[in-house]
Amino acid sequence: MLVKTFSAIVQGLQATAVTIEVNATRGIRFVLVGLPDSAVKESHERILAAIENSGYSFPMRAITINLAPADIRKEGSGFDLPMAIGILATEGSVDTRLLNRYMMVGELSLDGSLQPVKGALPISIKAREMGFEGLFVPEENVREAAVVNNLKVYGVRHINQVIGHLNGTEPMQPTIIDTRADFQARQGEFEFDFSDVKGQEQVKRALEIAAAGGHNIIMIGPPGSGKSMMAKRLPSILPPLSLRESLETTQIHSVAGKLQRGSSLIAQRPFRSPHHTISQVALVGGGANPQPGEISLAHNGVLFLDELPEFQRTVLEVLRQPLEDRVINISRAKQTITYPCSFMFVASMNPCPCGYYNHPDKPCCCTPGQIVRYLNKISGPLLDRIDIQCEITPVAFKDISKAVPGESSAAIRERVIKARKVQEERFREHPAIHCNAQMTERMIHQYAEPDAEGIELLRMAMERLSLSARAYSRILKVARTIADLEGSEKVQSMHIAEAIGYRNLDRGDWAERGS
Repeated sequence: MLVKTFSAIVQGLQATAVTIEVNATRGIRFVLVGLPDSAVKESHERILAAIENSGYSFPMRAITINLAPADIRKEGSGFDLPMAIGILATEGSVDTRLLNRYMMVGELSLDGSLQPVKGALPISIKAREMGFEGLFVPEENVREAAVVNNLKVYGVRHINQVIGHLNGTEPMQPTIIDTRADFQARQGEFEFDFSDVKGQEQVKRALEIAAAGGHNIIMIGPPGSGKSMMAKRLPSILPPLSLRESLETTQIHSVAGKLQRGSSLIAQRPFRSPHHTISQVALVGGGANPQPGEISLAHNGVLFLDELPEFQRTVLEVLRQPLEDRVINISRAKQTITYPCSFMFVASMNPCPCGYYNHPDKPCCCTPGQIVRYLNKISGPLLDRIDIQCEITPVAFKDISKAVPGESSAAIRERVIKARKVQEERFREHPAIHCNAQMTERMIHQYAEPDAEGIELLRMAMERLSLSARAYSRILKVARTIADLEGSEKVQSMHIAEAIGYRNLDRGDWAERGS
């Protein structure tokens, strides 16, 4: 007897449908074909035990299972459930009339219960696209998969629930989520708030500008000055995720298996902070079975690299292309996978090896040469992609001891959202451009051209401060954002002056100051 069940595998961010063909004939054997990997091949033992422990008998017949299409490698343990249902259907334990209406995915435990799988959301999207009536997923994946409308999604704890539903003896109820209401209810939940930050008004101003224009930023300051503390609060002032952005972000985390159990759409912009020992593959993605890296997990959010010079230089250099293109292409012999990675790059570093260069109280014990070598760990091309360079000094005791809280993240966020709306209107004819940081050279001349006084100020700054040529476009982009925050249609000299102050590392004498 031949029975067909339906499942899917995830390749990149997209799911590919897989038909499980189970054929039972006379004999005693078990054959699995269709390019399965080790995890799929091991399913025989899991399925046998799960069927026996669920009150059924594993058929003593010659069973051949084909995973079609046969030219695509099948990976993971998500085929356990559809294969087990197909095997039971060949013996008449499962009614076959409803099998073509459902897609199913799930890993079986030896007692017949289901374990969660990766990629439930893209599989759910594929099931709806192919016109299936419903989808069976492990219960811990159900909220993730149920965000897809026009599809009945059933959360399954045990294989007997699927059998009962297909036989009509114990119908299951699909999980229904009010996606928009659930999403909006969780958007304002932030663990950290800028009201906890006392002092550091200049740095908070720089982070507000970075958030308003989508600019990459690096903070330079001694240990304990609050670099990491403020970076963690950056997501609380970014514009809220749209449903489209949330779906993209959730898909990436679903494929990587990073979603919390029982969660649905991601409601807040992600904040990823990998350790400086991270490898190239872990940062950009890849591996034998390609998976999203940290830069893709930070899509639509923030990638924070603390103590930037401590990262391997080869690791930092692979960031250059993703920062420019906002996608990462991972090529293998048989496939090429593209992951999105549009993120804000935030970095922090000490100003020198000892950490106390330019400190108001503690002396620096580093020579100018040591400072230069330390800074040279960050290449010019990478620094070229960072718009704002902000120096931080420790907060004085009188500021720390103040009982008055700082400005809240909600107040800052209102100004950021207002500035982003101005940019949305400005770039409405350029769908690939969403904020000032993404402007091309032509757009800079069109939208960020300063007045005569601003041009003269910029010329003087370039000459007197020994600013590099790469600083020119960055200054204009940041000045455009400052003007947007103040509601100014034109970029004025005061906006240029403030933007120049955020290019400290480009100054030719930076490493000699205070020495």
